[in-house]
Parts: sequence; structure tokens; C-alpha cells
Amino acid sequence: MMPLLGMSLSNLVETADSLHQVEKTNLHRGDCVFVKTHNSIYTVKVLDHGWFEVSGGWFDKKGVSPARVQIHGCTWGGKAIKIDVVAACGLCLEFGNRVVTSPVQRIIVFQNGIQN
Repeated sequence: MMPLLGMSLSNLVETADSLHQVEKTNLHRGDCVFVKTHNSIYTVKVLDHGWFEVSGGWFDKKGVSPARVQIHGCTWGGKAIKIDVVAACGLCLEFGNRVVTSPVQRIIVFQNGIQN
């Protein structure tokens, strides 16, 4: 994870804009996003109206996969959140049920119809 001590809010925003990220507006129903975090792997399938079907990580550990949840965005680990993205490398993903992942390390997007 990137060092945050001593960074101003404007520096954090500038840094966030340069991260490898997947924006919500670039995803469509049926798209699938694989997110590898420091501790887990999540499969995120895009549904309608801001909802996602999520498997893996915390959801598998709790026996609730696949779960239908919203994604609030990504965070640096605190309350500041980048709401326009589904996942961003170096940031933590926050689901609508308040689960926050470890930092995202890798993101792979499969557009609808490409996966088997």
C-alpha cells in the first residue's frame, strides 16, 4: 500500500486519479471483474442499477456467495472514499455491506460474452 502519512487531501485525490482503476461508468450488465487483493480474490459480476453479484474472499468465508451487493467505491483505509470506481490498485474496495478488503493488487475485466 502507498505511504499516506504527510499527504494532503489534494495529493491523495491526484494520486487516486493516476491509479489503475475500473470506473463504474465503463462497466455494463454481464461484465465480470476479477479483483485480487492482498488477502483474497473476488469475482464481481455487474447486474443492473448499481448492483453486483460478488463471490470470493469474505463472502466465501461467511458462506454467503454469491451475494447481491452494491459497491460504495474504494478507500485508502479510512473514511475518504472514491465512489466512481469498482476497484483501484493500491486502494481497498468497500462493499455496500460495509466489508472493506485489503488493498487491491490486480484487476482483470471480462466484458459480457467473453468469458466461458
